[in-house]
Amino acid sequence: MSLEEKINNDIKAAMLAKEKEKLNALRAIKSALLLLKTEKAGAEITPEAELGLLQKLVKQRKESAELYKSQNRQDLYEEEMAQYEVIVKYLPAQMSADEIKNVISQLITDNNISGIKEMGKLMGLATKQLAGKADNKTVAEIVKSLLS
Repeated sequence: MSLEEKINNDIKAAMLAKEKEKLNALRAIKSALLLLKTEKAGAEITPEAELGLLQKLVKQRKESAELYKSQNRQDLYEEEMAQYEVIVKYLPAQMSADEIKNVISQLITDNNISGIKEMGKLMGLATKQLAGKADNKTVAEIVKSLLS
């Protein structure tokens, strides 16, 4: 079942259950999927593109929530966090910091990376391997700590 079909089914279920917050988040995902589809002139959306889209939506919700919290807008903060929680469920399980560290250490060994000058190369490899499984910000922090 594609992400679009799953979202459509979940929208129907949320409507029947009258879950307003969940419905708003699901509609946001559906809207973003439709925009992505029209960008590619009706072509089939790859799982990688779907994953990237979901990560983008999660990042947007998280940043907006932090902004609202800093401005003491608790109502908007809670709404963004509710949408964040719904969207995160469609992403693959996130890896722990220790698991990420192990993967990056292995990449350093396999590719003979020996210093901070090769951070860009390592980040490219790590981003490909950890796509959807780890936040790029966390990956960058771990890469810096291992190369320093």
